[in-house]
Amino acid sequence: MRVGVGLPTSTPGADAGLVLEWARRADAGPFASLGVIDRLVHDCWDPLASLAAAAAVTRRVALVTMVVIGPLRGTALLARQAAAVDRLSGGRLVLGLGLGARTDDYEAAGVDPRDRGAALTSQLVELRRRWEGGPPLLVGGGGSAAFARAARHADGWVHGGGPPRAFASAAARARAAWADAGRPGRARLYAQAYFALGDEGTVAAGAAYLRDYYRFTGGFEERIVAGNLITPAAVKDHVRAYEEEGCDELVLLPTVSRLDQLERLAQVVGR
Repeated sequence: MRVGVGLPTSTPGADAGLVLEWARRADAGPFASLGVIDRLVHDCWDPLASLAAAAAVTRRVALVTMVVIGPLRGTALLARQAAAVDRLSGGRLVLGLGLGARTDDYEAAGVDPRDRGAALTSQLVELRRRWEGGPPLLVGGGGSAAFARAARHADGWVHGGGPPRAFASAAARARAAWADAGRPGRARLYAQAYFALGDEGTVAAGAAYLRDYYRFTGGFEERIVAGNLITPAAVKDHVRAYEEEGCDELVLLPTVSRLDQLERLAQVVGR
């Protein structure tokens, strides 16, 4: 299993210098990819613009969206922007698309969320038509429709995070949908998790970020905070368990905007 790391593009206090230096150091190893997440009604950098910047200072790592909220964007513009990132990076883009969980993102974009499922399916079909041999496509989401979209129109599926047993259950559904669609080979299986490594202040800062980011879940954010990987042992156990469950790539997302977080994680996953 490959291990990637997220860029700090949604965590408090990040600036251009930090993000670019983070990308440079991640490219030096031991990480396989750089990942970004997407929200509109939050202090979250645009995912494709962020990856375009990362492409300019990296040469090796894949650039993965975990995921872009597809229906917030017109398909033609999304296709053009993603193709530009792919060209700038020499073919390193992996484009994950999903619906997102917040209706206020749709309201801010002036997009009707009631049509988002059909819109995402249409986007996937159109991107496939435009991009024969282009960037790999992934679909995020935990419902039956997401698994079906991934199997019919994409190259793989993205798990939104949680304990290994949750990934195992969802991955089995993704594989079954792939087989039901008559697809050859196997689906690529990606997943994400959060981390904050260091002293109590670091852990508290990571928890505060997650509570703010997921406050819309109405209490579920505390379960997300509890799943934050806050010790080297927790990171190792999580990576090992996901690998055992058949994950192809696990992207570990920072919850604190400091370079020492990248360095600490590199020490753990590079051993």
